[in-house]
Amino acid sequence: MAGERGGGTKQLKLEGASGFNGKVPSGLIAHPGGEHIVFPLGCIIVIQELGSGKQNFLHGHSNSVSCLCCSRSGYLLASGQLTRMGFKADIILWKFSEQKIHFRLSLHKVKVQSIAFSPNELYLVSLGGQDDGSVVVWDVEHGEAVCGCEASACIAGQALTLCYSNHNDDTFIVGGMSGNLCVWELDRNNRKIHPTNCKLGQLKRSICCLEVEKTDEYFYCGTSSGDVLCVNLKTHHLISCNPSKKKFSQGVTALQLLPDGELCIGAGDGTLVVCHPLKMKRQHLCRTIMMEGSVQSVVMCNKGKRLMVGTAAGYMYQVELPNLEFKLFSSCHGNPVNDIAFPGATRELFGTCSLGSVRVWYLASGREVLRITIPNMTCHALTFAPDGHFIATAWDDGKIRLFLPESGRLSLVVHDAHGMGVTAIAITADCQRIVSGGGEGQVRVWTLLRNQATLAHAMKQHKSTVSSIRLAASKNEGVSASTDGSCIIWDLEILGICEIVFHQFSCSVAFHHPSGSDLERYVCKQMVMSNTLFKCVCYNREEFHIITSGTDRKIGFWEVHDGSLIRELKASDNGVINGMAMNPSGSHFATGGDDRIIRVWAYNEGKVTHIGEGHGGAVAQVCISPDGEHLISVSTDGAIFHWRFPFPGMG
Repeated sequence: MAGERGGGTKQLKLEGASGFNGKVPSGLIAHPGGEHIVFPLGCIIVIQELGSGKQNFLHGHSNSVSCLCCSRSGYLLASGQLTRMGFKADIILWKFSEQKIHFRLSLHKVKVQSIAFSPNELYLVSLGGQDDGSVVVWDVEHGEAVCGCEASACIAGQALTLCYSNHNDDTFIVGGMSGNLCVWELDRNNRKIHPTNCKLGQLKRSICCLEVEKTDEYFYCGTSSGDVLCVNLKTHHLISCNPSKKKFSQGVTALQLLPDGELCIGAGDGTLVVCHPLKMKRQHLCRTIMMEGSVQSVVMCNKGKRLMVGTAAGYMYQVELPNLEFKLFSSCHGNPVNDIAFPGATRELFGTCSLGSVRVWYLASGREVLRITIPNMTCHALTFAPDGHFIATAWDDGKIRLFLPESGRLSLVVHDAHGMGVTAIAITADCQRIVSGGGEGQVRVWTLLRNQATLAHAMKQHKSTVSSIRLAASKNEGVSASTDGSCIIWDLEILGICEIVFHQFSCSVAFHHPSGSDLERYVCKQMVMSNTLFKCVCYNREEFHIITSGTDRKIGFWEVHDGSLIRELKASDNGVINGMAMNPSGSHFATGGDDRIIRVWAYNEGKVTHIGEGHGGAVAQVCISPDGEHLISVSTDGAIFHWRFPFPGMG
């Protein structure tokens, strides 16, 4: 890896994570011990205590976790992953108590679609994805393959899910698209598996999820058509298909049998229904609640008295039985996170933004403190006012919105701030002006006066999207980076305005007009050019250098005074650098990009000291806390990672 040759590179310590990859089918697991839940997030597996919320992390996968399951006793945990085309996707067997890798199993290509343990934990059966198409039975004790074959016949569709019987280690079920539903029998002596197609008559269904009745007499299949099939496990004949008329919207995506024989059904529209399997036709007898996002996981905990429900939007819910009283257990961005910011000098809180929402998080617990929702709009950037009185946000509808940080109430909107969306934003140290960048390439300065924003100046030197804006703390100066290959250092000095105080809804202004000069400068002091699309920029601590990076995967050190290139480092072998942050002491800085790796660099030496791995998507931004003790990184898969920064201190 770039910058990591020569040894001595250490691993960053992951202290917490906010997020949940709810798109993984049955990805939320309640451990049989009753004290933990397990779920995937990017390349890692999170083990979280239900009581204290304390998290531990399992590292071992090189790409996003695609499936997860736990053995009946809770002794073993298994996980599969995605990988690149043509490469093998690993399955990892973990010892839960030790939280260490037991075996690494490699046969499937590109993706492991689904996995399941046999009831007595003798075998693990795995299902490959579309590019693999095989089903493999593994010996758990020795960590080796017993047998395997194609999961689908030539005329059947792709296999999507599998489930083991409750009492027989030799029987499991595989379901998939276009009527692919088979019961498989393991022949241990001959090391072969034999499928038997289930007889569904004229029905053609795509199977999304499976659940076996506790006596192994029959099993249930949730379909993309919105009905539930009941099939005899011994005769392989269809028993029933319900409901016949008013089907579940957007398909049945999760099933869970309850101890009293009732069936819990999760639907693609967020509906969760509990009813007896024989009463699905009479839906007025069913108990129904509605959740945010497609229900992908339903598991029992607390000895069958409570359900944990996970949705594709990244939400987890606790549902009390039998009355279905539910509360939100955790939430996260279900879409790419675009930016991070800390408010002023505090380290207890930080903010993030994404599609449709801006959220404020408590750093210690990773819990959401405030959520601001603007439906169907994407927030590209956010920043907190230095005095803490408002949050400034940049949106793709061309508006700048200011929110109150405690209530989240909208306090001011700047309409038509930029014609092609607002892509970057910053606030001056005196809280008097907002500097914004747009998709059309303009940098605009807005003066905050009497609860309104007035355009002070528009700088038009950039020819493409402004990707980042940073303001100098010690002087009236700022730098903007653009995808046109230029970074411009701006003179933001105001010669004639003083004593402007902005406080929520009121401000006082006193003007002094010096003779023979303009009130505002707003001119280009220096411009640096490079054959790249600049994605990020920041000042060093003394503010006589700027550091840049972008699509050329190089870090450039530039002199502010004359724009000369001082030094250039290779930041990555195969990924664009999207985010950069300097620590308060100026001794180190962090970068993150499309290769999903966080790197901490020594500023003077230009060497990588630490790396952090775990993100399942491209790292969109990194930010270091004001005390220099914490590093926050966000990615396109919606994950927020909290790392211990190895070089604390204010400087």
